[in-house]
Amino acid sequence: MTKKIIRVLGIESSCDETSVSIVEKSNNKFRVLSNVVKSQIDIHKFYGGVVPELAARAHSDIIDKLVLKALSDAKMTFKKIDAISATAGPGLLGGLLVGVVAGKTLAHYLNKPFIAVNHLEGHALSIKLEREIEYPYLLLLVSGGHTEYTIIKNFNNYKRIGTTIDDALGEAFDKTARLLKLGYPGGPEIEKYAALGNEKKFKLPMPLIHEKNAYFSFAGLKSAVANIVAKNRCTEKFKKDMSASFQATINKIIFTKTQNAINEYKQLVKSKKNLKIVVAGGVAANKSIRISLKQLEKRENCEFLFPSIKYCTDNGAMIALAGIERFERNKFNKLNFKPRPRWPLDKNAIFMKGKRAVEGKY
Repeated sequence: MTKKIIRVLGIESSCDETSVSIVEKSNNKFRVLSNVVKSQIDIHKFYGGVVPELAARAHSDIIDKLVLKALSDAKMTFKKIDAISATAGPGLLGGLLVGVVAGKTLAHYLNKPFIAVNHLEGHALSIKLEREIEYPYLLLLVSGGHTEYTIIKNFNNYKRIGTTIDDALGEAFDKTARLLKLGYPGGPEIEKYAALGNEKKFKLPMPLIHEKNAYFSFAGLKSAVANIVAKNRCTEKFKKDMSASFQATINKIIFTKTQNAINEYKQLVKSKKNLKIVVAGGVAANKSIRISLKQLEKRENCEFLFPSIKYCTDNGAMIALAGIERFERNKFNKLNFKPRPRWPLDKNAIFMKGKRAVEGKY
């Protein structure tokens, strides 16, 4: 479908942020006309993690207001919108239902196409909100629910080459922060405390570190932290040193596994182009992880690209952008499309939680 200007309204509600955005594509350039995000941190911080039932209720309480606010911020009417896109998975089923039902209702009422978007595709393409990038490139997705390396061969053509076999990285940060009584979300708190601590104070395990693949495991690391916490008084100094040790360990793991992923990418993708690696997802906001990865650039002749922090965390703009890409290719969905709490970006990817990944075999 060739249309000079395309505008899509995107809805994101897969976890604990409700977001509605309007993105426009004109002359091959994307422009974010509005991106309204309502966080649920105040609701979940008492529990130290996301409570799915409370998240779903919070999404449904606010979604209609955010749609109107996104229109108002974009100075736009429904008439000028070409399609409605919504995150349809992966994520928490209750939250997904709220966004998908809102999207379908709008699409039906306005007689516009409905587009079901994979949340991971939103992250994979989010860099395009701010800069042009050619395919292929490598994606490192690090968030509360996902940690994986995926080769973005082309639009709608993805190959996952590594993932976590247990906790996602964001989950590991949150659980460690909970053990240290640092509050929620854990990532920013650990980063803050780590800056003031001694990273050599505690020697922590690095699971799967000697295996020459791009798979992660964080459960053993978290258990090691729990054992040390149980034997120590949780003083301010202890919190700082443990945060610093934990973060330094994470940086070493990501550094090594990214080297492995780059090697695998180079074997699979025969490209003369300089390798670009997009790091997306909420944990990509961590400055020390960014600094650690940047050290690989000269060594591996690659370039790391980080979306702005507002596009690293969950947002409707990346869902609207993915919606535009699908609209251009007539990839619409019927109104009976069911949300998918599990929905890998790579259709052939195996569900890895609890499986062992050794030397690239599983």
